[in-house]
Amino acid sequence: MKRRDFVQYAGLGAGALMMPSLLLGNDIPTEALLEPGMDALVKKRMADVALNTAKSLGATYADARIGRYLNQYVFTREDKVQNVVNTESFGIGIRVIANGTWGFSSTNSVTEDGIKKATEQAVAIAKANSKIQTDPVKLAPVNAYGEVSWKTPITKDFKEVPVSEKVDLLLTANAAALDNGADYVNSALFMVNEQKYFASTDGSYIDQDIHRLWPTFRVTAIDKAKGNFKTRENMSAPVGMGYEYLDGLESEKLEGPAGLRLYRNSYDMVEDATIAAKQAKEKLTAKSVDAGKYDLVLEPNHLGLTIHESVGHPLELDRVLGYEANYAGTSFATLDKLKSGNFKYGSDVVNLVADKTQVGSLGAVGYDDEGVKTKKWDLVRNGILTNFQAIRDQVHMIDQNESHGCCYAQSWEDVQFQRMPNVSLEPGKDKYSISEMIKDVEKGIYIAGRGSYSIDQQRYNFQFGGTVFYEIKNGEIVGMLEDVAYQSNTQEFWNSCVKICDEDDYRVFGTFFDGKGQPSQASAVSHGSSTARFNDVNVINTGRTI
Repeated sequence: MKRRDFVQYAGLGAGALMMPSLLLGNDIPTEALLEPGMDALVKKRMADVALNTAKSLGATYADARIGRYLNQYVFTREDKVQNVVNTESFGIGIRVIANGTWGFSSTNSVTEDGIKKATEQAVAIAKANSKIQTDPVKLAPVNAYGEVSWKTPITKDFKEVPVSEKVDLLLTANAAALDNGADYVNSALFMVNEQKYFASTDGSYIDQDIHRLWPTFRVTAIDKAKGNFKTRENMSAPVGMGYEYLDGLESEKLEGPAGLRLYRNSYDMVEDATIAAKQAKEKLTAKSVDAGKYDLVLEPNHLGLTIHESVGHPLELDRVLGYEANYAGTSFATLDKLKSGNFKYGSDVVNLVADKTQVGSLGAVGYDDEGVKTKKWDLVRNGILTNFQAIRDQVHMIDQNESHGCCYAQSWEDVQFQRMPNVSLEPGKDKYSISEMIKDVEKGIYIAGRGSYSIDQQRYNFQFGGTVFYEIKNGEIVGMLEDVAYQSNTQEFWNSCVKICDEDDYRVFGTFFDGKGQPSQASAVSHGSSTARFNDVNVINTGRTI
């Protein structure tokens, strides 16, 4: 899964064929989703087989992760159902330290014999690797939690909602788009349930039940006379919630500029599809932007991607240390910048936090895949770089002795490693609305939704587009724009942030498919913010050639 798929998950109708392996698993009938998994007592017994075998073979540390991954996807186009996919993946991954070196193995044979063989292989790999290991692994201490459990707080389990109800929702949204001017529309629901059991020689036995959901669509409007077309995608966010997210509660809708409806904690897909069709048609005749300097008013659904690329990735410690250089680059935010204590990442109003506990977010879990209780911590405070993202075998490199709790594997068959937690921009402290922000802009552009983007390997120089754009003149929105993208570098951009709306406007954006590592793994992560204003940013016209 490439990082550009963070923005666009193409081919929703045939999307089941393009899913990363962790989401496919084995095809199962719909009713099998409701079957109970392995009993917790049996999982504990199986995990102990791995831990005891590892210790008997000389491992100084071991952990075992038993995972059952249930997924359902529903794909539609116009008035037709294209596919309904149900999958299950089940197995165990075993990680050990022997002779100061990591070893890992996994198996879908969750039996005593299967687990013993996999553990023997993990220890053998560690011992073989130790012959070229120069520095032994140093693990930060972690509490032993005993037998504990955690579950995503949901009120509607997607597995209990009939497929017919999901199909009806998608087809009703499609019909609303077609009735309001769309020529084509496709839509999908992605629903994930991770049942994860973690045990380690540190003394923790952690049972977690994690739920995620993502409703998505794309509408297309065509100007047949000119042979031109425009698209508009959904304004929803992937969430760490149950099916209740699709209830579309009125109390969770926020009025946005120029007829936009903004959603938080609940999503009205039919309403959004209706608005999307009208905006796709409006885009066909929208004015092409004049390149130049503008004040940008960026809504959270858009800003989430910018946060992901210019804050989330460059502050991953393994990237900072160069461990990701071969695959996806390094980082401009080097160790010396953190140690200086005064590196100006952004303006004084910029406070960026990492948080694995944020309710409703994709990254919310009780414990990470190393058995570390999750938490919230500062990355940038009052504009100053204050920390990175690090796990148990990394934190000593930045003179810290406690993991941040952001270790994750995409499935039982993959080894866990440092992954991005939810990274978010804190809202402004003073009452300040979107309408007030727009009134304060003389020459600017309001940007909502995600678009194409480009950023260099150090996560420094970048260019971002969006879904819809509106011109602001003398404190008022005067019309839609097209062909808009802004260019900047990370430090310049975040130092141009002058104002952030208050918590009443706070919303999250996210992705199921943040890619990293070799072999590549995908993870789910959210980014929250309120609408924010960035002054004097360079805007280019993407539709004109020189």
